[in-house]
Amino acid sequence: MKKLVVGIFSLIVGSVYSQFDAQLSQYMFHANTFNPAAVGQSNFIEVIGQHRLNMISMPGGGSTTAFSINSPIKIGNGKSGLGISIVDDKIGWFNNQSAHIQYAYKRSLGDGVLSIGSEFGFVSLGFSGDSVAQNNITSEYYSFTGDDAIPQSDVIGLSFDLGLGIWYNSNLWYAGVSYLHANQPNVKWGLNSEFQQKSSLYITGGYNYSFENNKYILKPSMLIKSDFNAWQFDISSRLEYDNKFWGGLSIRPLNSVVLFAGLNINAGLSIGYSFDLSTSKLITTNFGSHEFVLSYSFEYVFSKQNSKYKSIRYL
Repeated sequence: MKKLVVGIFSLIVGSVYSQFDAQLSQYMFHANTFNPAAVGQSNFIEVIGQHRLNMISMPGGGSTTAFSINSPIKIGNGKSGLGISIVDDKIGWFNNQSAHIQYAYKRSLGDGVLSIGSEFGFVSLGFSGDSVAQNNITSEYYSFTGDDAIPQSDVIGLSFDLGLGIWYNSNLWYAGVSYLHANQPNVKWGLNSEFQQKSSLYITGGYNYSFENNKYILKPSMLIKSDFNAWQFDISSRLEYDNKFWGGLSIRPLNSVVLFAGLNINAGLSIGYSFDLSTSKLITTNFGSHEFVLSYSFEYVFSKQNSKYKSIRYL
């Protein structure tokens, strides 16, 4: 536990910064959590919820919950996308929350659609300082309770946040680039403590490969994340059958291997599950991470009798 505290504070407090965005293994089903231009890609309203339990049995492993709703909208003769994204990420005594309104302008280009998007909202960082004070946590090298820069009570800070993104998708492939926390928001905990959220770069892409039996579709994808100090890669591939079932594998080099599967249940309702197995020395400290994603897609018709239709997945 003492080593965990030291590690967390080395990432957060002072002048040492690192990538602090939530990590989601089933990123391909929830792209607008890292790229605002991904909203409104289909012809349906999409409601997506994702919950992740990080490093089961490891103290302070924490959890992540992400929720979003997005929809295509018409402005004049053009098509746009509008959405809301909320993330609640917990690790150790830290609670990182964010909420954004997302908008994407869309225009036909070649065989697909080009989207240019932005998001604005807030990031909030809280710290349970009373847990440190009550447990009198110290290490053989350092006393946390004697440092004025470390809060001794529960604190929370709030700051404005801005993100930008570009997305292109066609029937065969998609690609996107986003730049989050563009304004590098600064969260303050009183007079002695503060945290600056560094900007993050996300690059993603995917391809749909159909076999002779067109019920089977192979969908490789990748996600690259960086705060320009550290880089992380997710390389994934999933096999989908008859637009109903899928299973796949992801590799996060020097970090973990991810197995995931899911199904389209009925009338636009889908569910997915993934399991992360550490490939680093952390494999001896936890029983892996578990992640669930639930999505519902529907079309809303403004008429005397409103109708709902089954969604067609586009990723």
